[in-house]
Amino acid sequence: MVLYSECEEDFLPDYEKTAKEVIEKAVEKHGGLKDYSVNLYIVDDETIRETNRDTRGIDSVTDVLSFPNLELYEGDLSPIDDMDRSDISDPETGEILLGEIMICKNRVFEQAEEYGHSPLREYAFLVTHSILHLLGYDHMEDEERERMEKKQKEILEELGITRERS
Repeated sequence: MVLYSECEEDFLPDYEKTAKEVIEKAVEKHGGLKDYSVNLYIVDDETIRETNRDTRGIDSVTDVLSFPNLELYEGDLSPIDDMDRSDISDPETGEILLGEIMICKNRVFEQAEEYGHSPLREYAFLVTHSILHLLGYDHMEDEERERMEKKQKEILEELGITRERS
């Protein structure tokens, strides 16, 4: 996994380790890939607002944005076997690029306080939510949302990251 951060100061203790664990667990639960990467950006309010405006036409700060590189459906990794690796891989590493995740650092702290759990738990939740988007999950319809929420809960619980213990 490749991690990029626009943080000028320390963000959270173990945030890189936490992201790696969450992403690896999510990919593992879907049959696993051995050679993949995810670009993760920790950004400020202005950066995520501008990106949200430019990509989605919504001129406001949001907590997280996901940019899938592959067309997958709910964790089915089998289409990767039929894809041209040169189209889906990082040219420098040869790893399959699943996509990019952008998390707003201020929203992590605000939402943690709002929901009554730790910032690290909120961050882990946002990473989980985003990696599932990269794996083809969505929440536009009730049934999709329920499946995605169930998968998010499973991943976080298996890692011991719960609202009670975080």
